[in-house]
Amino acid sequence: MLPGGRALRAAGLLRSAGAVAQRGAARRERCGPGQRRGATLPAGPDLRHFLRGAAKREPPPEPGPAPGTGRVYLETYGCQMNVNDTEIAWAILQKSGYTRTKMLDEADVVLLVTCSIREKAEQAIWNRLRHLSALKARRQQAGPPLRIGILGCMAERLKEEILHKEKLVDIVAGPDAYRDLPRLLAVAESGQQAANVLLSLDETYADILPVQTSAGGTTAFVSIMRGCDNMCSYCIVPFTRGRERSRPIASILQEVRMLSDQGVKEVTLLGQNVNSFRDMSEVQFQSAAAPGLSRGFSTVYRAKPGGLRFAHLLDQVSSIDPEMRIRFTSPHPKDFPDEVLQLIQERHNICKQLHLPAQSGSTRVLEAMRRGYTREAYLELVHHVRDSIPGVSLSSDFIAGFCGETEEDHQQTVSLLQEVRYNVGFLFAYSMREKTRAFHRLQDDVPAEVKQRRLQELITVFREEAARANEAMVGQCQLVLVEGPSKRSALELCGRNDGNIKVIFPDAEVEDAAGCQAPGRAQPGDYVLVKVTSASSQTLRGVPLHRTTLSRSAACH
Repeated sequence: MLPGGRALRAAGLLRSAGAVAQRGAARRERCGPGQRRGATLPAGPDLRHFLRGAAKREPPPEPGPAPGTGRVYLETYGCQMNVNDTEIAWAILQKSGYTRTKMLDEADVVLLVTCSIREKAEQAIWNRLRHLSALKARRQQAGPPLRIGILGCMAERLKEEILHKEKLVDIVAGPDAYRDLPRLLAVAESGQQAANVLLSLDETYADILPVQTSAGGTTAFVSIMRGCDNMCSYCIVPFTRGRERSRPIASILQEVRMLSDQGVKEVTLLGQNVNSFRDMSEVQFQSAAAPGLSRGFSTVYRAKPGGLRFAHLLDQVSSIDPEMRIRFTSPHPKDFPDEVLQLIQERHNICKQLHLPAQSGSTRVLEAMRRGYTREAYLELVHHVRDSIPGVSLSSDFIAGFCGETEEDHQQTVSLLQEVRYNVGFLFAYSMREKTRAFHRLQDDVPAEVKQRRLQELITVFREEAARANEAMVGQCQLVLVEGPSKRSALELCGRNDGNIKVIFPDAEVEDAAGCQAPGRAQPGDYVLVKVTSASSQTLRGVPLHRTTLSRSAACH
C-alpha cells in the first residue's frame, strides 16, 4: 500500500472531494420530418401547426469537439502512484492532440484518476460524480456535451457499477488501459459509453515519458514497477493493478536524466512493492540468483530468480546527479537485503529515510493479514536498519480494527509505536474490500466505533512519540530542500529535510556557503541549512543559516 501523499489539488493534481456537476444524457436530437434536407413540408393548416411547433423547439445542442481536439480537465485522488498515472494519461492524450485546461467550466472532458484502497476514498468519487452531473446537465442545454471518465483503481474494481449507476460516466479505463484513452474518448463522442479494464502482465508504460504536473518542478515521481504479488489478505491492489512487472532500467534512467536536465532536485521511485524490483529485459541477467529475504520474513510465492534487482537500480539512479535527492516508496519489509541498506548509508544523495509498513504490532493479526513476518522479526529488522544507517528516519503504515483484532492485539500495536518511535505515520481504520482474501475468508467483526476509538488511540500515541523523536533534532542543523512558500504565512518558506519531515523557516536573505553568490532569498529547488529551534509531531521550525549544495553539505559531515 502506498502511503497517502500530501494533498495535491486543482486541475491535474489532487482535488479533495467536494465541488461540481452531474451526468446528463446529451444525445443529438434527430431532425424531425420537414427538417431534413430534401424533405417534403406539410401544406395548409398542417404547415401552420408544424411551424408553431418548430418555433417552440429548442435548437439541438452544439456538436462536441472532434476526437483529439478537446480540452481535458484532470483530477487525481489517492496515492503518489495515482499522481504518476495522471502524468502518464496526460502524456498520451497530449500526443493525441488534446489540450489541458485548469478551468472546469472550459473542459470538454473531465477525467478522475481514482483510488480504491478504502471505502472512504471511493465514496469521495461518488460524491464528486453527483456534483459533476449537474454541470453535465447544464451543458446538455447550452453547449457541446461534457464527457466524464473514471480512470485507475476504482475503474478496475467497479466497472459495471460505474457504467450503469445513474449513467454518470462515459468512459472507464483501468490502470493498464491508458494507451486506449484516445479511442475510448472517440467512442464517447459518438454518444456511447466505452470501457477498457483489462489487466496486463507486461504493461509498464516504459516508452512514455510522463508530463510532470507538480508545481514548481522541484520534485518528481518516477514509476519503476506496477502491480503487487504479495496478496496480503486486506489489500485490493493485486486485483486493481495486477501482477508485479518492472520497467527496464534503461527507460527509468532516461526519465531520471531528463528530470535532472529540467532542474528537478528530488525524485521518488514509485511502486506498490518498490524494493522487489526485477528487470528481466536483459538476457544476460535472467539466470541470476534471487536475493535473500530479510531475516525471519517469508512470502506466499516462490522466490523469483533472475533479473536486475533494486540495489542495482538504486546504484544507477543515484549516480546520475549528485545534487538530486533519491527516495523510494512503498517498500515491503521483506525486501531489504544488506546491499540496499549499505548503499543508502554510503550515498549522500539517497535519503536516510525508510518506509517500513508494519500494519500491526500483533503477530496473530500479522498472520491473519498474511504479512509474512512476526512482531519479533519486524523489530529485528528495525534494529538492523538503525545499526546500518545511523540517524535514519522511519515511517510506517498501520491498520486499526482488522478482522478478529482483540484489545490485546491493539495494545501490542500501541506498544510497537512506542518502541520504534516513528517520525512519520499513516494510520487508518480497516475497510474491507471485495475480492480480497479477507472478504472471502474472514469476518469484519470489529464494530465501527471500536475501530475509530482504536485508531484515535494509535494516532495519539504516534504523535506523542513522533514529537519526542523530532524534539531530539532541536539545536541540530538540517539540510532542507525548499519547496515554496509556507501555506500558513507568505513570510515563511517550507521544505523537507533528508528524513522527509516538513521544515518551516523565515523567508529572509541568506548567505551562499561558498561565497560565490550574493546574499539573497532562497528559491524553490535551493538547499538551505536550517538550525532547528522547535519541533512538533509533524513539523520542525528553525532559522536559515546559508544556501548550500547537497554535495557540499555531505562533505562537511
